[in-house]
Amino acid sequence: MTYIENIMVCIAVPLLLSLLFIKGNQRKFIIFLCLGMGICMISAYVNSFFMMFYQVDSVTVAIEISPVCEELLKMVPLLLYILIFEPEPKEITPAAIAIAAGFATFENVCYLSENGAGDFTFLLIRGLSAGAIHILCGIAVGLGIAYVFRQRWLAVTGTVGILGACIVFHALYNLLVTADGMWQTIGHLFPSVLIIVIFVLRLMLPRVDIKLD
Repeated sequence: MTYIENIMVCIAVPLLLSLLFIKGNQRKFIIFLCLGMGICMISAYVNSFFMMFYQVDSVTVAIEISPVCEELLKMVPLLLYILIFEPEPKEITPAAIAIAAGFATFENVCYLSENGAGDFTFLLIRGLSAGAIHILCGIAVGLGIAYVFRQRWLAVTGTVGILGACIVFHALYNLLVTADGMWQTIGHLFPSVLIIVIFVLRLMLPRVDIKLD
């Protein structure tokens, strides 16, 4: 049995203690990293609840339920941060990425604690796929929200559209990796490939770039 609360405490406490000696953007990043881990733990309970409520198997949960729950939960602290603290647009993307990184890290740690760390190749693939899909969605949410909140008339509809796009990306990834053969390989590759594509586009289009630092 995996005691995810104990794992959460073990990882989060050193990070939170480090806040006593860290200021500025580094402090914000660690706070959002911890929030992302907390969101991951909460989403595990939410996914389990809906799995029992609808009496479905794990594959159905992965494709139809978890993308909605996880992406929605990850967006909540980001929206609260924007509405309460009104950060600059350049501060939004790092926050979204930190939440996604915390979520992906805690998810991988829980997977390792339950399944072991003996197969390096499989774990590398998991990091480049399951971990990368959360980072990809974090990048998309951060860049998208930073843009739509500068255009007030787009704030609500734009946020809903960004959330929907991330849910589709996440569900598509889960669908592909549950398939066999070529489709599974595509599923493992496309999150990291899209991250590289976004990075290259940022370098090629500096004038429309929303900086991450």
